[in-house]
Amino acid sequence: MSHSTTTLPESATIVLQGKGVSRGVVIGRAVLFGGIGFEVPHYLIESSQTQAEIARFKTALSQVQAELQDIQKKLPPTAPTELASLIAVHGLLVADPLLIDTVCRVITDKLCNAEWALHTSGNAWLKQFDSMQDDYLKERAADINQVIERVIRQLTGSQNKALNSLGTAAQLQSTIVVAHDISPADMMSVRETHIAGFVADLGGPTSHTAIVARSMDIPAVLGTGNAHALIQDQDLLVVDGDNDVVVINPSPQILRYYQERDRQSRQDKAYFYSRKDDPTITLDGQSIVVKGNIEAPEEAAEVLRFGGQGIGLFRTEFLFLGNRQKLPSEQEQYEAYAHVLKTVGQKYPVTIRTLDIGADKNLDGEPVNAVNPALGLRAIRYCLAHPEIFMTQLKALLRAAVFGNLKILVPMIAHFHEVQAVKNLLRQAAQELQEQGIEHNANVQLGAMVEIPAIAIAIDGFLQQLDFVSIGTNDLIQYTLAIDRVDNNVSHLYDPLHPAVLSLLHKVIQAGTKANKSVSICGEMAGDYMFTRLLLALGLKEFSLNASGIPEIKHIIRQTHVGVSRSKVAAVLNYGKRIELDKNGLVQNILHV
Repeated sequence: MSHSTTTLPESATIVLQGKGVSRGVVIGRAVLFGGIGFEVPHYLIESSQTQAEIARFKTALSQVQAELQDIQKKLPPTAPTELASLIAVHGLLVADPLLIDTVCRVITDKLCNAEWALHTSGNAWLKQFDSMQDDYLKERAADINQVIERVIRQLTGSQNKALNSLGTAAQLQSTIVVAHDISPADMMSVRETHIAGFVADLGGPTSHTAIVARSMDIPAVLGTGNAHALIQDQDLLVVDGDNDVVVINPSPQILRYYQERDRQSRQDKAYFYSRKDDPTITLDGQSIVVKGNIEAPEEAAEVLRFGGQGIGLFRTEFLFLGNRQKLPSEQEQYEAYAHVLKTVGQKYPVTIRTLDIGADKNLDGEPVNAVNPALGLRAIRYCLAHPEIFMTQLKALLRAAVFGNLKILVPMIAHFHEVQAVKNLLRQAAQELQEQGIEHNANVQLGAMVEIPAIAIAIDGFLQQLDFVSIGTNDLIQYTLAIDRVDNNVSHLYDPLHPAVLSLLHKVIQAGTKANKSVSICGEMAGDYMFTRLLLALGLKEFSLNASGIPEIKHIIRQTHVGVSRSKVAAVLNYGKRIELDKNGLVQNILHV
């Protein structure tokens, strides 16, 4: 990604180019958070002080470990699931014996303070990671750097000062956080201060910073390269997530322009919301279903409030991301699932995804051994390897099914035998409930996530065994293009418009239509208005997205003539070319790959 700094002609206003990862415009005052190359104290100690200095270092480690555990336990249900695993990885790094022993040895040998010992030891580690060929291992350097910075800030006492200052500022005015980079734990702490926008030197559309910004529904521009160096505390900023720019100290003319943009945006949102319950029918008469994604039972009511036509994805991980020895009981799970089904009622379906955990999203207390977590023992692979956990969930789901129209969705399916194994376990769960005399409903639909290219390519065979499928575009794009979507080094290659991705989407959607099986998209493409018309042209009839975005997506669907868009998209599918979309999501150009 290229970074550039430009100056608007009528003033000395500076405009930074980046990547808008969360839409919208916000005007506010800058608050700098963290920093790159922040000053680390360096002083010598007496040999008699080494044990005290080591003790101070270990105390700081314990405090950081406690902070990370507390943040993880207090993650709100709306927090993206990726963050729990990222925070857990940081907790493991803080407790790494090699890091601890190395720093203690430097303190003893060099007779220096703990901050400097950690700083120098960390730099040596980072150089080793930078020299590695494996992209995934190289990406861990960012985690190490963030952990080291957090511990140093704990040692110097600056960590809490920064958060307290930010919290105070956010109470007094519209506040925009400006950072070089920020750890997952810090991002969740910042989230609690109710900031209005976010700007960072690093990061892209798939980074944890972007994920949190979108979950908070605040504008964010990342990958600016040098925002943290150019922006000063209390500078007036405009964060334009729609046009990938950050405006520093806008001129009166520019400020008026963005104030009008902000006013118009608020007016549009109010209009979309006023029509949230109108029929979702395209200009050429196609009826489309728009559902909501949730991560906690109480969010179901929000989906209905925003006009959602059911729950398209209930992520159940939030129930499990606690202590490994205190997994949610069958009764606890039953109550959570039943709450959602009761809230929605018989009018709309509720799709609940089975546990998607493992590898980088491990339960507390389980070791992280996978070299490449994205391809490891996760989701259905994890569940089939731990049938005692999976059976408890399946029994809870069948019990809750008596209250509504339940659809069970299984993630990470790649093999036919996995589908058969789930069916066998469902039959076993129903039989056990029957024998126990417990009320349940075994007549539920079974579906699979399409997030591995293997199932997309062989979709016709899978649809013979399934009642429906839901496309998880985030992972499908990642696996199709061989890109780790949380790796900043390659995130710019994450391309939803790649012809291979669009061909797979089209193949799955058309196969579902032919087999008379429902196909939905629940990944981030479904909630991005830029892709709405394109997905309709590919034949999609069911969207599932975050509740707050439902009114706008329904509005765009009502303004779309599917037939007009379909002819242009056909050229892409037939000739393997790439498309460009204009700002309204309409096909603008057809390009070579």
